[in-house]
Amino acid sequence: MQTTTSLTPEQSHLRDLEPLALAATREAALACLEWVGAEDPMSADAAATKAMRTTLAAGSARGTVVIGEGTKDAAPMLYEGEQLGAADGPAYDIAVDPLEGTKLCATGQPGALATIAFAQSGTLATISESFYMDKLVGPAELGDVLDITVEPETNVRRSAEALGREITGIRIVVLEKPRHQALIASLRSLGAQVLTPTDGDIAGALAALLPDGEADLLMGVGGTPEGVMTACAVRALGGFMQARLAPQREDERRALATAGLDTTRIYEVEDLASGEGLFAATGVSGGPLLSGPRRESTFTHTDSIVIRAGSVLRIQEARS
Repeated sequence: MQTTTSLTPEQSHLRDLEPLALAATREAALACLEWVGAEDPMSADAAATKAMRTTLAAGSARGTVVIGEGTKDAAPMLYEGEQLGAADGPAYDIAVDPLEGTKLCATGQPGALATIAFAQSGTLATISESFYMDKLVGPAELGDVLDITVEPETNVRRSAEALGREITGIRIVVLEKPRHQALIASLRSLGAQVLTPTDGDIAGALAALLPDGEADLLMGVGGTPEGVMTACAVRALGGFMQARLAPQREDERRALATAGLDTTRIYEVEDLASGEGLFAATGVSGGPLLSGPRRESTFTHTDSIVIRAGSVLRIQEARS
């Protein structure tokens, strides 16, 4: 006997948008191909943004960019409030970073991704004044023990106990930034394995969320747009995430104060992504999560992932 699972209208609408999300990240990744290792991050960012904008503009639904990367670095961007696609089509929200890990792409290091998240209209957090947030991300089995308000070392000890491992077996992703020097040193002194990519906290979060990922936790301060996109993936996979705004510059602090945003507030997944959503990414410079675009004979291959309610789709495509 075959059973079928009925979808809510919101889930059905987002399923219909999966090909658009995948096309957007794929085209952005292909546009970056000539810029991998070219030491020109601005041109790589511009190429990814242009390709993604063109793809989304041709869509049959009406997407509104709620939060995107670019403002803090004066980089090319899909700007907050920008509407793309058919004016009379069904509405949806967009959180986006056309090229996450711009420096990784520019220097040819692994980890750069083209990324986007779609969600029901009006369900993504409107916190574009924030550039950075402190994040704690882990798999569903750690949801009952993690708490961003306690010391990081406490979360590591709790995770080890919950997973039935020694602390030396706990793997944590922390971006290698000056702001994290004390955190990294403390976690290593505890005995944990600390993975320190220079950029790319979405990839780090996915490493902690996916069953075959290379990490158990993501800790530390990263981009706010990446945090909102990560929340869409966390919600879809049933993982754990908490965050709080963590301004790193004076202009950001002033913007948060003017907008009435509280840096002591703890954001749960539902605060960042309160409705159905999906996340898509395509590899740009390669890495353990996704391979970068590669040319073989007359074909160009791409490696992508789509995460939506309860499922992870890995998609490899070849284009002549």
